[in-house]
Amino acid sequence: MTKPRHTGVFPIAPTPFTGTGDVDLDGQRRVLDCMVDQGVDGICILANYSEQFLLTDAERDTLTDLCLSHVPGRVPVIVTCSHFSTRIAAERAGKAAKAGAAMLMMMPPYHGTGLRADENGMIEHFARVAEAADIPIMVQDAPLSGVALSVPFLVRLAQKVPQVRYFKIEVPGAAAKLRGLIEQGGAAIEGPFDGEESITLMADLDAGATGTMPSALLPDLIGPVVRDFQAGRRKEAAEAYARILPLINYENRQSGLRATKTVMAEGGVIRSDAVRHPLEPLHPVTRAGLLELAHEIKPLALRWGK
Repeated sequence: MTKPRHTGVFPIAPTPFTGTGDVDLDGQRRVLDCMVDQGVDGICILANYSEQFLLTDAERDTLTDLCLSHVPGRVPVIVTCSHFSTRIAAERAGKAAKAGAAMLMMMPPYHGTGLRADENGMIEHFARVAEAADIPIMVQDAPLSGVALSVPFLVRLAQKVPQVRYFKIEVPGAAAKLRGLIEQGGAAIEGPFDGEESITLMADLDAGATGTMPSALLPDLIGPVVRDFQAGRRKEAAEAYARILPLINYENRQSGLRATKTVMAEGGVIRSDAVRHPLEPLHPVTRAGLLELAHEIKPLALRWGK
């Protein structure tokens, strides 16, 4: 049976915490409901913007089960299973696939600045994960890992491990890398996506991106940009993107993962915009600037719970 090709807007679901730092499970359900109402094409969970690096293994399991049982039949869910340990990444992948994940997302194996696998080790890492979960895999190519993933290597990875079909490119010069990946990889590159809050979306769409993975801050306003572009209405897409770019830029450069939580708390989606230490809450002036821009364009997250 042919698996559907995933395209469009697949934002990252934030992980809400209570004021005391516990995972807010009811808030997580509300986040997912809000995201579905945002008209997203899919949802990604347990990613870096989900604060996955601050979650225990038990919390990850709980959130995986909660999200995949709450959303089924509405939108596909991508589960992030990155880990330096191949064994742990494969175990995470197997659990996610069994629970109903539509796709996995993984960064290359790394730990700190000095522990990285070579190219053959990376291919083996992804191959073992693919053996544990026969669903598509998205490679996350981001500066956070400190691992250089060249276009020829990514093409070789896709050819060696058939489940590796999707690529989230969020490095400087993302458009050029996407263009090269599509040209050199051909049919092996099923899903070229960008990320980094969609801050280079128009250039990346021009380069051939078929999807984007922003935060859950304003996917309802990013979606029309992608759909207009895909329908050949580039001028309308560019105009819509120009309207929302100041908020995307503020999120990317000033607020990071805290932006979605701040807006969702303001909009009544979640009760608290708390992040886990050592992350710190937004400075009041930064928070005010973020909300000022959000109120100008009124994303659904700002009003969903009111």
